[in-house]
Amino acid sequence: MKHLAAALVFFSGAVLLGACADNRPQAAPEAATARITILYDAFGRQPELQRDWGFSALIEAGGKRILFDTGNNPDTLAHNAQARGVDLASLDFVVVSHRHGDHMGGMRYLLAVNPNAKIFAPREPFGVFGGDIPGSFYRTEPSLAPEERYFGGIQPDILHAGTAWPGANVQLIDKTSQIAPGVHLIATVSEKPGTLEMKELSLAIETPEGMIVVVGCSHPGVERILEAVSKINPHIHFLAGGIHLPAAKDPEIAAMAVTLHDTYKLDFIAPGHCTGEATFAALKKAFGERYLYAGLGTRFLIGATAQPVSSAQVRRTAALDAQDALVYRRLLAGSDDLAPAPLAAR
Repeated sequence: MKHLAAALVFFSGAVLLGACADNRPQAAPEAATARITILYDAFGRQPELQRDWGFSALIEAGGKRILFDTGNNPDTLAHNAQARGVDLASLDFVVVSHRHGDHMGGMRYLLAVNPNAKIFAPREPFGVFGGDIPGSFYRTEPSLAPEERYFGGIQPDILHAGTAWPGANVQLIDKTSQIAPGVHLIATVSEKPGTLEMKELSLAIETPEGMIVVVGCSHPGVERILEAVSKINPHIHFLAGGIHLPAAKDPEIAAMAVTLHDTYKLDFIAPGHCTGEATFAALKKAFGERYLYAGLGTRFLIGATAQPVSSAQVRRTAALDAQDALVYRRLLAGSDDLAPAPLAAR
């Protein structure tokens, strides 16, 4: 982990050296077809919010209110939602992208304020989001005594998966599905070491300007996710969320940036969470003004253009500012020393 943190310090140098404030006046927000609020992440400028490693965002689009992921800690999610004025008791549905704790750890708070929430999650073979499996999955051995055999030797037809949240309305998704008019869940499976066979759901919403796509960690690869989205509509208007390259080398990052810019021709990109500091910098360079800062608390208004605004209409700035980068690295390295530095210098 120390090597990982050191690599991030090295790569983030380019971000910090090139950081400069843009204090130009903001134009009045246009009428938006969608709104996205970042409720959980490890970097951000708003001191009233609590930074932590994880991801959660509220998406308001097409007349729907959708919570995408629940972050890492229920108390932190509760604090940030309340501080940002977001009511999680009123949702059309919830999407949990995958089984990692930093994306579903806030579920206890969600269910406390919204116990009947409809929750979509990826269907796994078994486990926290596991579906039922045939009892015949195991071999029997009749020569054993009944007390040595499963279920006394009477093999069940079905083994029912338990759940971490008894009574929760969890609906498991195993293929790309339209869950509301113009609202799609993109189901992909990771083939990468460390997350092999992990199922992941991404959110894709049709708008007149093109597709709005929200990803959790992109463990299967963001390119594969966008390939699936493109089968619905090849015009990707806006991409937000984690692109899971926190320790990647420059050539891998550069190839991904070229693919997003040249192959998928994204109108706007707002990466966060596990994307990685070096990847933030590379994407900012590749997309220029179409790269949008997505720190904790940022609210995006998305219409023909996309504009990030905070409660104070904060300026657009570098991919990460110095304080963001410091906290981001400490969280990734597992440090307990997360006290923010004074804000006066910003």
